[in-house]
Amino acid sequence: MNAKPNSISWHERSRSLQFRTQAFIGGNYADAASGATFDCINPATGKLLARVAAGDQEDINRAVSSARAVFRAGSWRDLAPTERKRLLMRFADLIVAHGDELALLETLDMGKPINDSLKVDIPGTARCIRWYAEAIDKVYDQVAPTGPDALALITREPMGVVGAIVPWNFPLLMAAWKFAPILAAGN
Repeated sequence: MNAKPNSISWHERSRSLQFRTQAFIGGNYADAASGATFDCINPATGKLLARVAAGDQEDINRAVSSARAVFRAGSWRDLAPTERKRLLMRFADLIVAHGDELALLETLDMGKPINDSLKVDIPGTARCIRWYAEAIDKVYDQVAPTGPDALALITREPMGVVGAIVPWNFPLLMAAWKFAPILAAGN
């Protein structure tokens, strides 16, 4: 990724961004059930970036219900480990491919220098996802030694729906620290 594009400045790029401001629940974008929003402010300028859906308990319940339905259906949970790995690797590739836009969004939302977003946040996020994707078919557990009359087994079972809170200072990277192992495990 080039921190200084040849023809378009970062400022010009930021003016052409279009923000998705709805919650993403059940595969669809939706306003908060209450209709409430909150202001997302660029900390570097103090200017409004967007008004974002302010989800509350009803929205969380809809998201958890939707995630549980998907989990029960088994479309992700029951995928072969190699297929989960392939899809997570593809996800990491897409993050790199869209790195400039993601870095710009991270910079506008956080107020951090674009070079930090380009050189730390975006590649770190892709590396994190790739690491857990690679672990899917490489990390094996160990069973403690047992006596001759005992059988000890390890069964890998996804747990289900997982919620995660992401801090403000490295939102994309810290989100990946949470969702990558969760997805790799089949949750």
